[in-house]
Amino acid sequence: MHLHISHETVYDYDAPVARSTQYLRLTPRAGRGLRVLHWHLELPAPASACKDAFGNTMHVLSLDGPRRDIVLRAVGEVDTSDAPPTPDPEDELPAPLFLRDSPLTRADEPLRQFAASFADAATADAHGALLALMAALGERMPYVRGYTDAATPAAQAFATGHGVCQDHAQVFVCCARLLGLPARYVSGYLATDFEHVASHAWAEVRLPDATTTATAATDGRDASHGMAGGWLGYDISNQCLADGRYVKLAIGADYLDACPVRGVRTGGGLETMRAEVLVKPGTADQQ
Repeated sequence: MHLHISHETVYDYDAPVARSTQYLRLTPRAGRGLRVLHWHLELPAPASACKDAFGNTMHVLSLDGPRRDIVLRAVGEVDTSDAPPTPDPEDELPAPLFLRDSPLTRADEPLRQFAASFADAATADAHGALLALMAALGERMPYVRGYTDAATPAAQAFATGHGVCQDHAQVFVCCARLLGLPARYVSGYLATDFEHVASHAWAEVRLPDATTTATAATDGRDASHGMAGGWLGYDISNQCLADGRYVKLAIGADYLDACPVRGVRTGGGLETMRAEVLVKPGTADQQ
C-alpha cells in the first residue's frame, strides 16, 4: 500500500517561551513491510538527528528566544506490505529487554489477576491467548476519550474501565509481560476512512518460536497452520492485527519511550496543543 502522510503539531502559549527542547520521533521506522520513499521534517530551526536507545530515529530541536508558538510538521510517502500480518523474527534488540516493566506499564493486583486468567491458554497457544486478551480488553475498556491523559499509567486506565489507544496498548503490553511474553509499545499512523485523525498506538508481542493457533484468527488465516515466532502487532482499539495500513514511528517500553513529540521548556505559561494527521492511500506520482 502506498501512503501519503502529513502530521502537523502546533503548540500555542499564553506567555513567551524563553527556551525549549523538543525530542521528536516523527520519522517512520523502516524495516520488514515498511519502506520509506521520502520523508522530511519542517521545523522552526535545524535539529540534530540521532538514534535513541531503542533504535528509533530521534531529532532534538532546541529553540532559544521568546516565541508564542511552535509548529512541527512531518511529511512524506511510504510503501507498506499488502501481505497478511505475520510475525517478524528479526530484531536488533534482545527480546528480554521488553519483559521488564516501566513507569506506565507497572501492574497492580487487579491487572495481575486479569492477566492470570489467560495464563493457561498462553502456555498452550500464545497467539490465541493474545487474541482472547485483545477481545477481553476491548469489552472491559471501551474506547472513550476524556478519562485518561498522556501520563496515565496502565493500572489506573484499567481501573477506570475506559481509555484510548495509548491506554489500550499499555494495558495489553503489561498483561503480555505478566504472561511471560516480551511486549512493547508502538507509536505510528493508521490509514483510515477519515481524512483527519490523530497519531495511533498499538502493541507488539514477541511470540515464541513455535506457537499454534487453535482459536479463530482475526486476519483470516487457517488457524490449524499455526504461527511462527517473531514480533506481531496487536491493535486493541480496532480489534485487529497490525497490517499494511499501519506505519510504525517508534517502539519502547511504554508511551514515554515512543511518543512522537516530547519536550521541556522555560516559560510559556499555559500550553495548548493541537495536532492534525492525514494518512491517504494513493500512488507514487500523486502529490
